[in-house]
Amino acid sequence: MIPAGREFLQDREDDILAPYAAKSKHTRGRRHAEESHPYRTEFQRDRDRIIHSRAFRRLEYKTQVFVNHEGDHYRTRLTHTIEVAQISRSIARALRLNEDLTESIALAHDLGHTPFGHAGERELNELLRDTGGFEHNRQSLRVVETLEERYHGFSGLNLTWETREGIIKHSSYYDHPEVSTYAPEEQPSIEAQIIDFADEIAYNNHDLDDGISSGLIDPASLDDLGLWRLAAGLPYAGDVKDEKLVVNRMIRSIINILVTDLIQTTLAAIAELGVATYDDVKRAPRKLVGFSAGIAAMSDELKRFLRKNMYQHYRVVRMTIKAQRVVRELFNLYREHPNALPDDYFARVPADGLVLTIADYIAGMTDRYALEEHQKLTDPMIRV
Repeated sequence: MIPAGREFLQDREDDILAPYAAKSKHTRGRRHAEESHPYRTEFQRDRDRIIHSRAFRRLEYKTQVFVNHEGDHYRTRLTHTIEVAQISRSIARALRLNEDLTESIALAHDLGHTPFGHAGERELNELLRDTGGFEHNRQSLRVVETLEERYHGFSGLNLTWETREGIIKHSSYYDHPEVSTYAPEEQPSIEAQIIDFADEIAYNNHDLDDGISSGLIDPASLDDLGLWRLAAGLPYAGDVKDEKLVVNRMIRSIINILVTDLIQTTLAAIAELGVATYDDVKRAPRKLVGFSAGIAAMSDELKRFLRKNMYQHYRVVRMTIKAQRVVRELFNLYREHPNALPDDYFARVPADGLVLTIADYIAGMTDRYALEEHQKLTDPMIRV
């Protein structure tokens, strides 16, 4: 038997994928030239490099909403990333897009996230407001382009142009200088456009699930939400009485409603704009991926509900206060005492500047490591 080599896989892309999908053999390449792998396409190689990176492993101990030590069953930044990858692959498969590119972007999209979730990101952004601020999509790109050290001859993971473009352009941050090298006049690939919506579907539903599990959200309060009512009206075999099983069924149904609507609305947009090739995607007057107006309104309603009833819940607010204090005090301590940084980071200060070096160090921390570092630097009873 002849093994399925790279050329076979590339030919299969031509046979299976839609003409507007990204094809691995047409990649714009890597920043540093490397020989192609005999049994993997370029996008598959990107995916594997991301999975084996240190930044990816750290996501296991970074907050989604609840700090890692608060419970074993709450989502972490890693499980969130896996859920985004699963949802985005399902969408890509239905649209006959390149699943490998989609998965690569999904797995990398939060590599630059700070400890303590968005609380840490907001605090670091405020601390860096005079030097351009901080945003995790930009930091994710910096991680894969510069900060990861795994290969001889270059820094970063040396991913393809398409994966790197997807990391910086999957969301709406087009005013950052990082985008200038990734064809800001072009739309991102449909594979990249999927990620922002898969991210939203994942976090809305798993935060709802974790909110109910933690007792922050009463399931009875969900009856006024359009998506919840829509899911409740779907036919379902059996008469489930167990509340946990009912919640699980409802959340599965909501995810299915959102994914199905996204697929159908995106196909309609592709047809409406006459998109027939990958170049048509890049030249399109607007993004192609999105929800229908009615479902988009329901999704926004769910986000407002979570903001009011979960993210602003006093228990989450208390956790946010502590997290922001840890990030702020670490930042200020390192700025006042740069030689308190580990040697490998302190050595980067002349080239990168003190503020950027501190931001890189803190952004790369897990929740646990940040708490330990803060304790070492502030508690005289803790050994350093």
